[in-house]
Amino acid sequence: MTAKISYDAVEVGTEVPVREFRVNRADLVRYAGASGDFNPIHWNEKFAKEVGLPDVIAHGAYTMAQAARVVTEWAGDPGALVEYGVRFTRPVVVPNDDKGAVIEIGAKVTAKLDDEARTVRLDITATSAGQKVLGRARAVVRLV
Repeated sequence: MTAKISYDAVEVGTEVPVREFRVNRADLVRYAGASGDFNPIHWNEKFAKEVGLPDVIAHGAYTMAQAARVVTEWAGDPGALVEYGVRFTRPVVVPNDDKGAVIEIGAKVTAKLDDEARTVRLDITATSAGQKVLGRARAVVRLV
């Protein structure tokens, strides 16, 4: 696969539409199994509260993966992702109810880095419950 977004059609300021991802406790259990991260802050409400958290929280890598997904789906190819990094600023609190939590993720092209390599930088925004959950979230993507 190659990216489907054309470098020539993208300008600084181009926005990637915001997507919402719902996460519930069952998702956290599945992610723990897939990742091998069985830290009790991700599944045990009593433990999470004992260590000072408001409730069970989503894995940071889960949130990070959803943000990367928004970028790679926009580009049209996971292989177009050249560079990616985030800082975890706040946890995604996942209540024990039928609704869970919602993570909202969007991005904006903030620079055209290299005309020859056809790379752009995107700054990613990720929030949950009105709070920024990822900081310095940036991706470099190679476009066609």
